[in-house]
Amino acid sequence: MNDFLTSDTKTILLLCGFFGKDHAEKPLSLSEYSSLVRWLVGVKMRPSDLLQKENIVEASIGSALDLQRLSALLGRGVHLGFAVEEWHRNGIWIISRSDSDYPARYKKHLKNIAPPLLFGVGDRTLLNGGGLGIVGSRNVDSEGEAFTRHVAELCAYNRMPVVSGGARGVDQISMTAALDVGGVAIGILAENLLKKSVERSARHAIADGRLLLISPYHPNAHFTVGTAMGRNKLIYAMADYGLVVSAEYKKGGTWAGAEEELKRETSLPVFVRVGDNSPQGNKKLLDIGAIPWPESISRNNLKQQLSDLSTQTQEKKSQKNLCLFDSMPVNETKSIENVREQADEVVSDEMHVFEKEINSEEFTDAVYQAVLPLIVNKLTTPATFEELSESLNVVKTQVNIWLKKAIDEHKIIKLSRPLRYQKAE
Repeated sequence: MNDFLTSDTKTILLLCGFFGKDHAEKPLSLSEYSSLVRWLVGVKMRPSDLLQKENIVEASIGSALDLQRLSALLGRGVHLGFAVEEWHRNGIWIISRSDSDYPARYKKHLKNIAPPLLFGVGDRTLLNGGGLGIVGSRNVDSEGEAFTRHVAELCAYNRMPVVSGGARGVDQISMTAALDVGGVAIGILAENLLKKSVERSARHAIADGRLLLISPYHPNAHFTVGTAMGRNKLIYAMADYGLVVSAEYKKGGTWAGAEEELKRETSLPVFVRVGDNSPQGNKKLLDIGAIPWPESISRNNLKQQLSDLSTQTQEKKSQKNLCLFDSMPVNETKSIENVREQADEVVSDEMHVFEKEINSEEFTDAVYQAVLPLIVNKLTTPATFEELSESLNVVKTQVNIWLKKAIDEHKIIKLSRPLRYQKAE
């Protein structure tokens, strides 16, 4: 097998990867792999330890996976070698959750449902993500198409990556529009990574370092409803914000993906195109938490406008939740918090041992006390939420938690018109 793969990634490929016509044993599903991960963490092993035959029996018992199946999957070294050589020859690289350059956003946002493997073509530094995830119907109308192009060009002008799915319609329009004006695009594909990566337009953008194509599926995978649905969450998790251009009400992948994200406890801010001619699905998304896309956008200030709208929406949501908890018995509120804390601990323990998991959302008071002086020093002059987040290089939800705590302690004051934060006198 090729040396450019880590031992852990080779092992995860053996367990979860598809190699052409090799159908001797069905590769592990995400839930099966997660079960195996829990056992590995518990016994302080790494995936590569399973390459030693004496560990396979214990792994089978501990994860409740069939011994014969595990042994057969791990014995596919020859098939893997040929497959990896072909992928590498076509410019495709493979990373796993155990690799240091695996997207931190996926581990943070998706936790234990982050895909075990990612196949990709393009500059890996773009895996840092960010920007705007633009999604919508394959059969978008002319007004939606013009809107998509305009927003994608705004993203390029503001140096924000466009993240989309590469499918016909809104996906392709948004990515092409951004690339045509010198912007950056990240395509999360549900099918045919290899085929799309060799298209002429893609080759030039990839060579310029402005296009990244990734997929959790085999590079030659065909489209299915399942792969498309699985891809949706990856689009949102790679971006700072989501934007739904057109969605059919309770129908299709765009609606399902947006609904799934909006119902997530730590959801991304999801904007939606509004207006008299917008589809019914767009209007219905507003009812479950989507944010109306602003009627007017300052060409030079897209990031700040989206940040301010997101922060205001989050504060309203937090206030609403606070009122809800205030009306609940104390014991019941504590019970809910305990469940959340236990869930975070399980995920943190599961990922941390061998997957270099980033810190859990619930930082300890000690961490807050250590970070507070740094935040205060950065706010000797007023700064926006976006500016502070970028300078700290920390996920925005965590910055928001720290700011609220510091405001409550009168260490920081919140200014309005425009919304900014400053060190308290």
